[in-house]
Amino acid sequence: MKRAFVWMAALGILLAGLGSPVSAQEAKPASGVKADILWQIEDAEKKLVALAEATPAEKFAWRPAEGIRSVGEVYMHVAGANYFFPTFWGGKIPEGLNPREFEKQGADKAKVVDTLKKSFDHVRSFINAMPESDLDKQINLFGNQAAGRRGLLIVATHAHEHLG
Repeated sequence: MKRAFVWMAALGILLAGLGSPVSAQEAKPASGVKADILWQIEDAEKKLVALAEATPAEKFAWRPAEGIRSVGEVYMHVAGANYFFPTFWGGKIPEGLNPREFEKQGADKAKVVDTLKKSFDHVRSFINAMPESDLDKQINLFGNQAAGRRGLLIVATHAHEHLG
C-alpha cells in the first residue's frame, strides 16, 4: 500500500509538471525588474492579440490616411520590433524571418495574428533567458549607450504605444 502511494504521488508530480513545459532557462522570474517588465509586455500582448482577433478581416487593410500605416501594418510593426529588439543584447532573429518585410503582409488577418503571437513568444523567451547582470550592461540603443534595462522598458512601452 505504501509503495502504491509513493508511485501515485510521483505520477501526480510528473503530470503536474506537464502543464507548463518551460525549461529552467526560460523560467519566468518571480520578482524584480525583469518580472515587472515581462508583466507589462504580457499585458500589451493580451490586449493587442485580443484586438487583432476581434477586428474584422476586411479592416486590416484600412488606413486613416495616405502614408499612414494600415491596421494590419501596425500589428506587424509591433511583431517586427519584438524580433528586432533582442538584437540589442546580441539576440538573433530566427532563420528565414525578415521583420522588415512583415508590414507588407498586414492585410492578411490570419498571418498577422499568428506572427504577432509568435513575436511575443520570441521576445518573452529571450528576456526570460537573459541573465540579470545584462540589465546593467551598456548596450547601443538607437545610437546611444544605455543600460540593458532601458531597452527592456522600450520593448514594453513600444507594444503599449501601438494599442492606440
